[in-house]
Amino acid sequence: MFKGSIVALVTPFKNGKVDTDKLKELVQFHLENGTDGIVPCGTTGESPTLSHEEHNHVIEVVVKEVAGRIPVIAGTGSNSTQETIALTQHAKGVGADGALVVNPYYNKPTQRGLIKHFKAVAQIGIPIVLYNIPGRSAVSLTPATIAELAQEKNIVAIKEATGSLDQASAIRDLCDLTILSGDDALTLPLASVGGSGVISVAANIVPQDVVALCKALDQGNFEEARKLHYKLYKLCKVLFIETNPIPIKVAMSLLGRIEEEFRLPLCAMEPANKEKLSAALKDYGLI
Repeated sequence: MFKGSIVALVTPFKNGKVDTDKLKELVQFHLENGTDGIVPCGTTGESPTLSHEEHNHVIEVVVKEVAGRIPVIAGTGSNSTQETIALTQHAKGVGADGALVVNPYYNKPTQRGLIKHFKAVAQIGIPIVLYNIPGRSAVSLTPATIAELAQEKNIVAIKEATGSLDQASAIRDLCDLTILSGDDALTLPLASVGGSGVISVAANIVPQDVVALCKALDQGNFEEARKLHYKLYKLCKVLFIETNPIPIKVAMSLLGRIEEEFRLPLCAMEPANKEKLSAALKDYGLI
């Protein structure tokens, strides 16, 4: 259901508020450049700092602007099951095609608690993409837990952000759940063990190249995919020189696409890192 280059969309701000006009422009940019899907209100969209009203507004704007042309997978996860259900119900109600649901963070639930959490959200009746990112959530879904959750008809994919090919291999060995890379630099390696695409940060600035990489992998053209992997590799690494989404928003600002504005506790890049990012954009031919 979900595969290819799916952009983890930034949330543009202006003077402390969501910049709705710029958000619409970004959606159109991806439609014009062949992006396969859009994730609003994920980690890259600074969802932890959005109010519920802002969160719902961003999803509504993106769904309306996309108008059914590509899938919209709304970020709706929280560390509260009740809150996750409410956000997911809203996403379903406004026409999102799926929901990206992160492991409940900070609470550190057991595997049994994780199973109960995701099964409760799955009852809403919208396709669910599990989001396994222990570096931010403090807990990781085990392959056995993922395989059990894959039996739920509405749980259709997982965004694997553990950085472990062993983990991805174990998932594929146990079930046929769609595996999406949660790390741009691992899109090609993950495909070798059964991955079907990426929820991409880099696609915010180089959508055509991420699309081309995913298409080459889907077609089994690994020579072309390898070339694209190494073309993207250094850029992908520098986009994580500081906490995401700081570098990608700075990059988009340098390219004149959005204001360089964050919500605390995220803040401006260190000057030395900004110089490295600018140099990488120049090396890539973007500026």
